[in-house]
Formats: sequence, structure tokens, C-alpha cells
Amino acid sequence: MQETRHVGTKGVPRAEREQLILDSATVEFGKFGYAGAALSAIAAQAGVSKPLVLTYFGSKEGLFVACVRRAGANLADHIEAVAEIGDTPRDKAAVTLDAIFQALAPRPHDWNVISDRTTTKGTPANDALREVRAVIAGQAARGVAAISTPTGLDADDVSALTDVWMSAVGALVGWWLRHPDRSAAEMSARTHRVLAAIVGSA
Repeated sequence: MQETRHVGTKGVPRAEREQLILDSATVEFGKFGYAGAALSAIAAQAGVSKPLVLTYFGSKEGLFVACVRRAGANLADHIEAVAEIGDTPRDKAAVTLDAIFQALAPRPHDWNVISDRTTTKGTPANDALREVRAVIAGQAARGVAAISTPTGLDADDVSALTDVWMSAVGALVGWWLRHPDRSAAEMSARTHRVLAAIVGSA
């Protein structure tokens, strides 16, 4: 997981330049949170001027919302693509984790962006985060419910298990972010071993 500093974007199409700005912003927001991120640092990293960033996204908050929506759509799309794969709970968990690491491989800080806790309630930034989290939590709940029917878990059990799953995913991705030299493929293999160890101990 390497970060690249872009040097100038003259002649680059607008759509591509926007993606460069979003990439730089994702790293900045991911490291420092919405409250601590600086537009000047984002612009410098993207190789553009701060006024250009404001021209494209209107404000720091507008840029953050764009990062949140891009990160959320990418993650949700990868999860949805494997929603029906796997015959056992362990298999379903494994393929879902694989999809999450694949989604985050190009932009691991996407996870920190959608997990940001520094926005103010009632603002567009906070609303965007809530919307994205609701989608991903909904996917988690559907996945847990799908594997729970044969086991006799009641609604509260499913709710609790969904929280456990979300916390486990957050812990695994957090570990990865603290060890950026590990690849997505290595993390997938590691989570398979962790799942095997948990199931075996259970």
C-alpha cells in the first residue's frame, strides 16, 4: 500500500484530475479525520491548487462527501457481488472478507473515511456517513440472517451476531492498516486461517 505524490496535472482530463484529488483526499481524511484534514495538503498531494479543489467540489465538506460516497459504493458493490457465494457460514464469511480486502486494496484509507467520527451531527458530511454505514450494515444483517435460519437464532441473536461481525471486520481491516506492507492477498489468507482457528476452537 504505497502513497503517490502527483506532480502537476496540466493537460489531464477533468474526470481523471477529480479522481486524483479524491485519491489524495482519501489519504488525508483517512489519516487525520475530517476535522483534522487540510485542503492545502490535499491539493499539494494531488498536484493541483487549493482553488481548483474548491472549484470542483465546492468545499472541504463537499470533497469529503464525495470521498465517502465513492468509498461506500466501492465497498458495497464488492460485498454485493459475493452475497450469494458460499455453502457454509465459514465459506460466506471468507468470501465476504476476500471481497472487502479486494475493494480496499487500491485505497485502504477508504475504510477510515467511512468510519470517521469527527463530523458534526446533522451536517451533509455526517449524513453521507450514516447513509453509507446503513447500506453496509444492511448487507451484514442480510448475510447473517441468511446463515442463521438453520441454527435457530432469534432476532436478537441475529442482531448481536451482526454487531460481532461488523466489529470483527473493523478489527481485521484496522490491523491491516497498521501493517501496510501486507497485501490484500496476504490478508485474505490470514483471515481464512483466523476463521479456521475460531471455528476449530468453537
